Amino acid sequence: MKSELTALGASETWSIVDLPPSKIPIGCKWVYKVKFNDDGTIEHHTARLVAKGYTQMEGVDYFDTFSLEQLDVNNAFLHRDLHE
Repeated sequence: MKSELTALGASETWSIVDLPPSKIPIGCKWVYKVKFNDDGTIEHHTARLVAKGYTQMEGVDYFDTFSLEQLDVNNAFLHRDLHE
């Protein structure tokens, strides 16, 4: 959890600001996952802080939606042999 918060701060993903009057903040929760090696042993534990965005109402809390394309290739073939 500490490394996740450090990473969020280092990437400037968020900042602490005052809440506008008559607004209620959305909540968040920690999601934990255990990553395993190929032989079934535990490689490491991960923790992610996620927002409970499902509590927002369209037209009240937000007006526009968008999505971003994301591709993570830096470790896609880290543990596999390529025969090409």
